[in-house]
Amino acid sequence: MLSESMENEFLKGKKILIVEDDQSSRLYLNKILERAGVVIMNAGDGQEAVDAAINNPDIDIILMDIQLPVLDGYSALIKIREVSNDMVVIAQTAYGLLGDKEKILNAGFDDYIIKPILSQSLIDKLVVNLKKK
Repeated sequence: MLSESMENEFLKGKKILIVEDDQSSRLYLNKILERAGVVIMNAGDGQEAVDAAINNPDIDIILMDIQLPVLDGYSALIKIREVSNDMVVIAQTAYGLLGDKEKILNAGFDDYIIKPILSQSLIDKLVVNLKKK
């Protein structure tokens, strides 16, 4: 396990798209990631996420809420995967039920994180998934 400063150094400059329709949740995630020195992009619905992914093929990770307006997280993921299989897409979900993990991973997400999201858990999840890339 990397120390916190090494994790932040590893994440520095990585481009992360936060897809979250709840403004307070989006601000919270932005604050965590700002401290890690990442380049942050934001989208408020699934269609904005798809557009951002198409227009920014250099995105390293998409942190996607499942329940979104316009296009839900699953539908947005399908469209993103049509364009790029290289982007790491992590689902954010308020549901941690047993069947949810399988449903999320079977849908093609690389990983998932359960809300409420703790800052160190998020950083750890991002580092682990970027290292797999």
